[in-house]
Amino acid sequence: MIVRPRPHWFYLLFVRRGSLVHLILAQQIFVFTVACAVVAAHGQLLHWKVPLTASPFSLIGVALAIFLGFRINASYDRYWEARKQWGTVLVEVRNLARKALTCAGPADQARPFILGLIAFATVLRNQLRDDPRERGLAGLLPAEVVGQVVPARGGANLILLWLAQWLRARRQTGDLQPILGQSMEQGLDALSGALGGCERIANTPLPFTYSVILHRSSYLYCLLLPFGLVDAIGLMTPLIVTFVSYTFFALEALSDEIEDPFGRMPNDLALDAIVAGIDASLREMLGETPPPAPLPDQNFVLS
Repeated sequence: MIVRPRPHWFYLLFVRRGSLVHLILAQQIFVFTVACAVVAAHGQLLHWKVPLTASPFSLIGVALAIFLGFRINASYDRYWEARKQWGTVLVEVRNLARKALTCAGPADQARPFILGLIAFATVLRNQLRDDPRERGLAGLLPAEVVGQVVPARGGANLILLWLAQWLRARRQTGDLQPILGQSMEQGLDALSGALGGCERIANTPLPFTYSVILHRSSYLYCLLLPFGLVDAIGLMTPLIVTFVSYTFFALEALSDEIEDPFGRMPNDLALDAIVAGIDASLREMLGETPPPAPLPDQNFVLS
């Protein structure tokens, strides 16, 4: 995720990080070269004058913009839904930690449960990013639980099972009243719902046909556009075509990038920072000193 103060309007015109220019530069050069060739040939293709004007491109451009808007909105919906699911994780682990410290017997006995909540967020991040399951787990779970979680496909779900077993043990010893235990079980249910929501987003990409149609339509539009403009604007044709193609190609690249909000691209969710925030919140509730908050790198990217 790119985190930076908004630059001056003039600098914003030339900023590179976050503009996706590096992803679409080859496409831009290709379209610019084709437009220059069309201008040099005076709109002819194999000695045949292509009879195109700007009028049909106005109609096609509107339809293409609507379809492109649908694609970017669908991708952003996935991004925002993923952020809301992680917001649910943050809220629920704090609620569960507070209840464990105040309602489940002596506060010092709640530490394994609270560290288990941190482990849940850590393993969920690892699952969504396809990282090694043991990344960041050191000191958070008992060794036997780690042995079950690391090789499992659904390690985060196994941690929820272990947390529920911890609650059952507190109820059996009388440290946790049944009505309070039910309330904490509802918190675990909310975490399970967030887990399922994130898995739904990660395992169900947008239909491939959307990408194919948009990609083909954008290229066809940009490659034919010089023939419709060359008679009207002449030498300005490559510049205008390149600008139009930048809009189409950049929005297409952005929609592809945020379609998977759990990745490591600059515009994806900063899952490492979110997990670090959960870790810090819960350790402060335990009276411990959390590690320093993560900061963006030199490119203003927070991972």
